[in-house]
Amino acid sequence: MASLVDTQIFNQPSSVVESWYWAFKSRDLKKGQVKPLNFLGRELAVYRGEDGVVRAVDAFCPHMGAHLAEGKVDGKGLRCFFHAWKFDEKGQLEDIPCRQAPGIQAEIKHHPVCEQYGVIWIYTGENPSHPVHYVPELEGVEVAHSFGNQFEKGCHPSVVLVNAIDAHHFNSVHNLPVRVEFDCQPQGSNMVQFNNTTPMPQTKWYLRFFSRFYKGPLTYSLCYTSGSTGSVTVGPDFLHCHIIFALRPTPEGKTQGLTILITPKGAHKTKLGWLNAFNPIILFATMLVGNYFATGDTKLFQTIKFKFKRPIKEDFSIIKFIQHLEKQKTTRWGFGTYDSSEKALKMLPDKVEAAQTPAKIIQLNEKIAQNF
Repeated sequence: MASLVDTQIFNQPSSVVESWYWAFKSRDLKKGQVKPLNFLGRELAVYRGEDGVVRAVDAFCPHMGAHLAEGKVDGKGLRCFFHAWKFDEKGQLEDIPCRQAPGIQAEIKHHPVCEQYGVIWIYTGENPSHPVHYVPELEGVEVAHSFGNQFEKGCHPSVVLVNAIDAHHFNSVHNLPVRVEFDCQPQGSNMVQFNNTTPMPQTKWYLRFFSRFYKGPLTYSLCYTSGSTGSVTVGPDFLHCHIIFALRPTPEGKTQGLTILITPKGAHKTKLGWLNAFNPIILFATMLVGNYFATGDTKLFQTIKFKFKRPIKEDFSIIKFIQHLEKQKTTRWGFGTYDSSEKALKMLPDKVEAAQTPAKIIQLNEKIAQNF
């Protein structure tokens, strides 16, 4: 990467990071049903076998190219509509009706699939290197879930995600009377977490009241996996709200997204199953929190043409996100044509604010990208 402006993965429609992306809600694919899906520019047929397992295969039959979503589920496999060739659960040709035995070898490519949070996820690589996104404080915890909005935005998913860590827009757009500063904590090679480090301010009476519910900093934590899925954790110490934003890019560089609301099941911590009755209330409250933050940014997402021309030191968290994303592995999937580099951005936070002219900006970006 040459600079913060000239990125290779961040905000680049031709780059697809190898990761898990959402496909459908699980409830929208019934047993014995097959659906077509243009998935990040690649045509797939996604079906749920009679065994209840979801499978995703390349869409076109190797015989004459008929779309397999026009066919039907047959046991664990899929049978083409055109000449009724059947492919088993591993994609191997199993039956040609006009022959006693197939007599030839043919197969359709299968792709890794996972169901989590009531969502079908598909992996854009051969062997998954990491799990579907999770909230760090809920790792290993049984959760309840519901859904917020399904949406489209006029900008790339990476631009949507950095908005949540753009600390100084909280005052200018959302008019929040708090100051947010982040630290950055990598969680392995595919995940990065940003945590607010500032306490609740004491400038207003209601802020002093709410500060009683925080032992430490104001809880506002963001976690991202591979620059494609992120989660937000907010709320007082006794009740955290968790929102997952599952995003996938379109060929035009826009975003298709699904909001997932999750909360730990009460029985997990207390052994009192009746507390699970409160989960719908908690999830509804979580949805209201998510809607509040999303409303102020809707117009921005439809019109922004993101170009990082004049970074300042308050953009620290955004630069760290870009740095993380530029190290991710990309794949030749659909419209993804870029092979990733392992080289990372170099941070020069003390010099960022000095950039006041185009010439200085160019010099700054060259320094940031040097030694690649």
